[in-house]
Amino acid sequence: MNSIVLKKWTLLAHNCNDLRNCIQFDTYLKQITRRMSSVLTTDSINQRVRHMEYAVRGPIPQRAGQLEKELKSGSGEKKPFDEVIRANIGDCHAMQQKPITFFRQVLSGSANPLEMHSNPKIPKEVKERVDELLNGCGGASVGAYSESTGVEIIRRHVAQYIEERDGLPSDWQNIVLTTGASEGAKAILGFINSTADEGIPTGVMVPIPQYPLYSATLTEMGMNLISYYLDEQNQWALDINELRRALNESKSVCKPKAIVVINPGNPTGSVLTKDNIENIIRFANENNLMIIADEVYQHNIWDPSAQFFSFKKVMNELGIKLELASMMSASKGFMGECGLRGGYLELANFDSQVKAIFYKMLSARLCSSVLGQIAMDCVVNPPPKETQSYDLYMKEKKEGLESLRTRAQLIAETFNSIEGIQSNRVAGAMYAFPKIILPPKAIKAAADKKQKPDFFYAMELLETTGICVVPGSGFGQIEGTYHFRTTILPQIENLRKMMSKFKEFHLNFVNKYK
Repeated sequence: MNSIVLKKWTLLAHNCNDLRNCIQFDTYLKQITRRMSSVLTTDSINQRVRHMEYAVRGPIPQRAGQLEKELKSGSGEKKPFDEVIRANIGDCHAMQQKPITFFRQVLSGSANPLEMHSNPKIPKEVKERVDELLNGCGGASVGAYSESTGVEIIRRHVAQYIEERDGLPSDWQNIVLTTGASEGAKAILGFINSTADEGIPTGVMVPIPQYPLYSATLTEMGMNLISYYLDEQNQWALDINELRRALNESKSVCKPKAIVVINPGNPTGSVLTKDNIENIIRFANENNLMIIADEVYQHNIWDPSAQFFSFKKVMNELGIKLELASMMSASKGFMGECGLRGGYLELANFDSQVKAIFYKMLSARLCSSVLGQIAMDCVVNPPPKETQSYDLYMKEKKEGLESLRTRAQLIAETFNSIEGIQSNRVAGAMYAFPKIILPPKAIKAAADKKQKPDFFYAMELLETTGICVVPGSGFGQIEGTYHFRTTILPQIENLRKMMSKFKEFHLNFVNKYK
C-alpha cells in the first residue's frame, strides 16, 4: 500500500469515532480491498459452473487418486489394501481391456503412413483403409483440421453403418463427428437453450437415475432439469404416467423443449423394450418435444431376452417425424477407446435452415480430433469378411463381449446374494446400480458428518477396501433410497476379488452400525 493511500486511510480512521458506523471509511476500505484482491474469486466466476456437479469424477474418485499416489510412494498411513480398484468410471482400457488390433493398426498407420507402408507385416486392408482416410484429410495428414462436421468419407461410413443397422436411409450430411458423444450432447443442449432470449429457462426432461453429464451441463447453461423417475421395481422401465407427471409439474417454472433418453441405461444397466420406446416417441410427439437419444451402449446387450432398438428405426416404423438427435461413441461397446474421444451425432428431421445454424455453431470449435474421427470410422466400418484382418477382429470382438456378459451376470448375482443389497439384472451397458439398505445408525453417522448416507457408505468402502464406486446421489434417486454405481469392467479375476472384498466390507459395515 503506497504512502498516499496509507495517509488517507489513517486520516479517515482517525476521524471515525466508531469505525463500525463510519460509512466513508468502510466504503474506502472496500475499494482498497477490492483493488488488492484477484479479479477471479469464487464469487466473481460463473456461479453456474461453481455449482455444477459431476459425481463420476467427484470427491470420492479424487480421494481414490490421492490413495493411489500414497500407495505408489509409500507415504501416508498404512492402508488396509494394496491397490485401488477404479470401479467408478466406464474406462475399459484403464481396466486392462486389450485394444482391437485392426483399430490400432489403422490409427498408428494414419499417424505414421510412411513407416506403415514400409512394413510388410501390416495387412493390405489396413494400408488401403489408411490411404482412403488420409486422402480425405487436408494435406493427407491427421495433423490437418477437418471440416467442422468431420472428414467426409468417415461421415459417409457412419451413414452406411446406420443404414445397415436400421434398414433405413441415412444422409451422411446429417452426421456430425464429435469429440466423444459428450460433446454432441453438450452441443445439442446448448443449441436448444433459449433461456436468455425467452426470459424463462429452457427445460429438458432427463431420466433419474441419470448420467451426470446432463445435470452438469444443464446447470452450467442455466437450463432446467425436469426429472422423470425410472421404475426400479420393473427393471428400471419407463412409465408414461411418470412422464406426464414430470412434464405437467415443470410447466410453471420452465419451457420444456426436449427429452433425453439413455438406452441402454447409464447407470441402471437397463435396456428399453420396443413398447417403451414407442410410448416415449408418442409422448414427445404429443407434447412437441425433440428427442435426444444417448445410444452409446448399443453394442452392450447382455440379457438374451433384451434387444437394442434405435429411436430412429422405431420412429420411422410409427410414421412420426420428430426432431431427433442420436449419439454414438468409440468409447464404449467392445472397443473402449475412451481416450481417443471419438463419437458422432446424427440429426433426423431437422429443418434445413436450423441444421445450417447448428453447423455454424459447431464451426467455432473448428473440429473434433481427426484421430478420434478415425477411431469412429473403425467402429462403424470394420474389416470386410474376405480380408486377412477379419478373423482376428471377430475373435477379439466376440471374446471381449462374452467376457463382459459373464461379468455382468456375476456382479448382479453376487450383489443379490448379500443381505441388504438388491440389484436388478445388468441387461446392458457397463454398470450395476444396486440399492443398499442402510441401518439407521449409519444414516445418523452420515448426518453427523453432514454427508449423504450413500456418500458416507462409498467413502468408507474406499478407505477400507480400496474399491472406488460412485454414490447414487450423484445420479439421482427416489428420496429415502440409497444406491451406488459400479462398473462391470474389472477383469474377471479382479472382479471376483473385488466382489469378495465388497461382501466382507458390507457385512462388517452393517454389523458396525446395527
